[in-house]
Amino acid sequence: MTDPVRAVFHGFEQIPLREYAERAYLDYSMYVVLDRALPFIGDGLKPVQRRIIYSMSELGLNAAAKPKKSARTVGDVIGKYHPHGDSACYEALVLMAQPFSYRYPLIEGQGNFGSSDDPKSFAAMRYTESKLTPIAEVLLGELGQGTVDWTPNFDGTLEEPTWMPARLPHLLLNGTTGIAVGMATDVPPHNLNEIVSACVRLLDDPDASVRDLCEHVRGPDYPTTAEIITPARDLLAMYETGNGSVRARATFTRENANIVVTALPYQVSPSKVIEQIAAQMRAKKLPWLEDIRDESDHANPVRVVLIPRSNRVDAEQLMGHLFATTDLEKSYRVNLNIIGLDGRPQVKNLRMILSEWLVFRGETVTRRLNHRLEKVERRLHLLEGLLVAFLNLDEVIRIIRSEDEPKAALIARFQLSEDQADYILDTKLKQLARLEEMKIRGEQDELAAEREKLSSILASKAKLKKLIKDELLADAKKFGDARRSPLVAREAAQALAETELVASEPMTIVLSEKGWIRAAKGHDVDAASLSYREGDTLLAAVKGRSTQQVAFLDSAGRSYSTLAHTLPSARGNGEPLTGRFSPAAGMSFQALASGDNETRFVLASSHGYGFVTRFENLTGRQKAGKAMLSLSPGATVVQPAAVGNVDSDRIVAVTSAGHLLVFPVSELPELDKGKGNKIIEIPKAKRGTERVVAIAVVAPGGTLSVKSGARTMSLSFKDLDAYVGARASRGGLLPRGWQKVDGLAVE
Repeated sequence: MTDPVRAVFHGFEQIPLREYAERAYLDYSMYVVLDRALPFIGDGLKPVQRRIIYSMSELGLNAAAKPKKSARTVGDVIGKYHPHGDSACYEALVLMAQPFSYRYPLIEGQGNFGSSDDPKSFAAMRYTESKLTPIAEVLLGELGQGTVDWTPNFDGTLEEPTWMPARLPHLLLNGTTGIAVGMATDVPPHNLNEIVSACVRLLDDPDASVRDLCEHVRGPDYPTTAEIITPARDLLAMYETGNGSVRARATFTRENANIVVTALPYQVSPSKVIEQIAAQMRAKKLPWLEDIRDESDHANPVRVVLIPRSNRVDAEQLMGHLFATTDLEKSYRVNLNIIGLDGRPQVKNLRMILSEWLVFRGETVTRRLNHRLEKVERRLHLLEGLLVAFLNLDEVIRIIRSEDEPKAALIARFQLSEDQADYILDTKLKQLARLEEMKIRGEQDELAAEREKLSSILASKAKLKKLIKDELLADAKKFGDARRSPLVAREAAQALAETELVASEPMTIVLSEKGWIRAAKGHDVDAASLSYREGDTLLAAVKGRSTQQVAFLDSAGRSYSTLAHTLPSARGNGEPLTGRFSPAAGMSFQALASGDNETRFVLASSHGYGFVTRFENLTGRQKAGKAMLSLSPGATVVQPAAVGNVDSDRIVAVTSAGHLLVFPVSELPELDKGKGNKIIEIPKAKRGTERVVAIAVVAPGGTLSVKSGARTMSLSFKDLDAYVGARASRGGLLPRGWQKVDGLAVE
């Protein structure tokens, strides 16, 4: 019995799995790189595109012909040359027919071939018809003139061209994108006239640099009229290295108060842009904008109307924000990774691409001229034999009638070649009429002149170069057009801060005992008269503006902040702050403040400690808040008081026992966070029962209102002199009947 471990499998190659997998993957990688994803520099086409164009030419679908069903073309392509999926093949055909996808479409489509709003919304291939466009002639015109190598198709029954004999550098005209294994390509489209002008410059001056060529090729030229805003120096660097990026921006006009977007960047969908803007409007991040409408139609492929809230809205500022936050401004990667004439992929600069393509064009023209020269010489050779037969017509007829092998006899009698003898024998009698001698000699003269011209061009590099240049200029005159994408150097757009997008309006922010927040427009709002949820009541209200932030302090002394304009309206009950922030379990919100970043506030605890800090220190985007006021056990946060002038304002602190102390703000330190210094003395024996009820800051000329129940006592700035004392002292006792203080207010 044979040991299965030592069994030998005859007829099979045994190699390690690692080696097999490595070889198979490398073979696949090379196939993807060279035969699928990256374009050939000569014609700028991928295999599927080349096969579609060739199949359509074989079907007679040139620009002057009637179109045929696209399914007929796709069937020929996948049945004869490209055994892959029909949907992928049809999608490649559609792409070459879309004027918003291709700068110079190679296919003319009839039917639904998609739209710029949804390029893949095209109809099925059984419904659409297609044929080649006139510019496809520059790819196919010289195909049958010995200019290309032919290779067997996938099953060996037919032959297909290895490349197309392009008369123009099509790779740069329409551009291409592709992802291979370990590499990719992104070649933008360009203007035909500019590319031809650069080629002519390179023919005249082979030492021209990329900078010289960029005098002609100013930048990419996309199918849309959106602006290219990349600076010229960046475009030059891109063409010098073969890598970089291009930034395009939508164009807009003003129609009365409205803003109308008239052109979008390449491959940007109007509906997607509208959705991006609408999403910002729903999120209340675009309060400047009232509405947005899509008025695009057949006459105006792109017409997006933005309706500002008022005539005072700065259109340039608003559009700058939209450019930065939507696809109204888009950046395109450029990677000029191309398969060169040596069959290898390489990232090439502009000069390398044009120089190598001119070599390709020179070889193509040389092959075309040689092919024509061979035909001319063969025709002259045949005419020479025919003329001999014409001059010896009776003898030729006799030989044909009497000889068993007339071909051999003719060759021997008149020293003819086999081709000449065959041609004489195949000639019809009517071609031997009397006038034929003049026609033969006239054709000989024409062909001899053509032969001399062809030989002269082939023998002279200068003449060959001139021929290439003349043909390039002729095609540019026939197919060239004006640049579509204007080059306008602009800085990349910057998104505006949220506060810059909001109109500055007075607001009153109201916080309830149970932590519900809302905001009312105006500063004349009576917060106490608002309706509250059952069991809830007013805790505090502060005046601010819609462009400012609001800060909240919880029972642990942590600070949280949000933008005032994002708060819910005071027409309802508002929303719980716990929905916006994440305080620790058991913590409640006890105070709030609003102001500009540089505004100073006095922060204090009920145990009589505090400090001055800038409002900026209270703000932050952390949902869990930031440590701000350090509290001793049992202490609570007192409502902060805004400081106007540190040098002249006075701090007023009052306790639940009616002790009121006044001292200059400058005596309290300014800190970013912490416990602070003692503001007012509370005897150790009373710390469990007596606490600081409120603090206030009074400016010279201001009036302090002391609230006790339903009564209010007003104290002028001079009246407060009676209560002035050293910081951290006990202060003066308020008059009898006013010692139970509910709060302080400043007017």
